[in-house]
Amino acid sequence: ERLAFVLHDMFAVPFDEIAPIVGRSPVAVRQLASRARRRVQHTDATPEVDRAGRRRVVEAFLAASREGDFEALLSLLDPDVMLRVDSAAVQMSVKNQAAGAPRLAPEIRGAPSVAGTFLGRANAARAALVDGVVGATWAPGGKPRAVFFMWIVGGKIVEINLVADPEHIGQLDVELL
Repeated sequence: ERLAFVLHDMFAVPFDEIAPIVGRSPVAVRQLASRARRRVQHTDATPEVDRAGRRRVVEAFLAASREGDFEALLSLLDPDVMLRVDSAAVQMSVKNQAAGAPRLAPEIRGAPSVAGTFLGRANAARAALVDGVVGATWAPGGKPRAVFFMWIVGGKIVEINLVADPEHIGQLDVELL
């Protein structure tokens, strides 16, 4: 995590160039750097809530998304929340625009923008344990097609990473809740 973070954030080395150094895919390296970044940014923040508390926040987020409750979504998101989307999810969003899906950008910042992205969505998403941590997944037929890593601090979602890369998802332990 530290190596990916330092090389990318401090020296602007692209994830594609870091991947062979750490023996991971570029998507996985991006995730490693993101985790390290969160650790650095939130070292003095309130510790993450327990598993039951995380689950309540995630399930409330999914419910508010499904119901199209913008105010409820805002109440669950940190004002400076960041949504990071892998390239597979961006491509999936472009293909699904005709079905009414929003076109995703690689990064979406701020509670109003992130809430707007999820508003009226998440109909098939469910809370899940992702590598032992509460998050969410879109798993039609029980097979995860997209995974949402959610970082929660002080009862608010501070970051969401949306991963749809099948190779990356295949390396994850995803258990529907």
